[in-house]
Amino acid sequence: MNKMYNKLFKDLIKSYNEDNFKNKVHELLSKDDVNKKDLSAIISSLCGVNVDFSLNYIEDLKKAISTYETNHKVVNKIKSCTMNCSDKPGKTSCQASCPFDAILIDNKTKASYIDNDKCTECGFCVEACPSGALMDKVEFIPLLNLLKGNSTVIAAVAPAITGQFGESVNAYNLRTAFKKMGFADMVEVAFFADMLTIKEAVEFDEHVKTKEDLMLTSCCCPMWVGMVKRVYNDLVKYVSPSVSPMIASGRVLKKLNPDCKVVFIGPCIAKKGEAKEKDLLGDIDYVLTFAELKDIFETLSIDPEKLEEDVSTEYASRGGRLYARTGGVSIAVGEMIEKLFPQKHHLLNAIQGNGVKECKVLLTKAQTKEVDANFIEGMGCVGGCVGGPKALIDSTSGRNRVNKFAEDSKIKTSIDSDCMKDILSRIGINTIDDFKDKEKTKIFGREF
Repeated sequence: MNKMYNKLFKDLIKSYNEDNFKNKVHELLSKDDVNKKDLSAIISSLCGVNVDFSLNYIEDLKKAISTYETNHKVVNKIKSCTMNCSDKPGKTSCQASCPFDAILIDNKTKASYIDNDKCTECGFCVEACPSGALMDKVEFIPLLNLLKGNSTVIAAVAPAITGQFGESVNAYNLRTAFKKMGFADMVEVAFFADMLTIKEAVEFDEHVKTKEDLMLTSCCCPMWVGMVKRVYNDLVKYVSPSVSPMIASGRVLKKLNPDCKVVFIGPCIAKKGEAKEKDLLGDIDYVLTFAELKDIFETLSIDPEKLEEDVSTEYASRGGRLYARTGGVSIAVGEMIEKLFPQKHHLLNAIQGNGVKECKVLLTKAQTKEVDANFIEGMGCVGGCVGGPKALIDSTSGRNRVNKFAEDSKIKTSIDSDCMKDILSRIGINTIDDFKDKEKTKIFGREF
């Protein structure tokens, strides 16, 4: 969210939470110095919906919120701009920021627009736009209806959350904070990354027979997946057919409790787009960013640093928690291969793409068979998820805090966890051999 919209977002949360939403929106639109069309588009986006301005706008807005549907575009141009930010080559800030050249200029209107076929909803343009003309939809207002009701809503937090809300704030403080908001519970997505670590190790054993074979991990980053699918699609055959830890969390939690709703919280706008992919719709119900959560906490007067710990049995491993930073997936999968398939470990030659530029170089080399690796991990943001556009601390601090949290883990790898064995058993997976059964691991599978 553009910083100029933070106060407006907080005002909308406060009024909706206090059942004064209609009056607040009316007050905002009644000011003499506002462009009603532009402001209504901004308000709609901050409420997670698409509603055009009309004489019945407020009622239409309330109805759209109460009947919220997730299958919509995330990043939109919500108002015109002067394009004064163009650099010498003639590219606007949003064009220069887009890794997929998805922002074009209409020669007739001389205005920028988004090519939806090329757009991966990464949100880099939202961060780059100096005028606030580009926005990503914020899904909290529709979620408030569920949190204020009797629904079972679970917060699934990305591994990168460690240290984001204060150096002394741990997972147990955050669990208390989420429960104060109305969530039934909070879980670490690192636990579901642990499940995928086992699957990726099994995939490596199946597909890599020599050092010349190739495997691209599909875990974590929707920008990495988007690059492979849209630009380097001849490499799709090398992609491990696995969902991301976020999607795995939603699928497993809903398998265990079909009536629950799952909200993913992370540092990434692209995750909002991933949750709306046609083959993944319904696995995750809402996505919030760390930056949005910070505004929500402040509006609802929730300070995680001042809250008691809501302690649970430790269940996520060192490996799963390392997924938050570049190289973490490679470490976790490498250690799992060494444990499960020691005869194959010497074949592992992992390499990482750290940020879009490095990812593109690696994929180009992979196309021409010039890459000196057989396991490629890609992260669209420099530093990995800790370097995401909606992180609250710098990527170096984020990486250091993630590393410490991971190293302090009582569980080193996922197969050391009794909780892991119990949950896997409840979804029909009882042995490592079961991970070789495509039907039994369908819950973790995705065809590219």
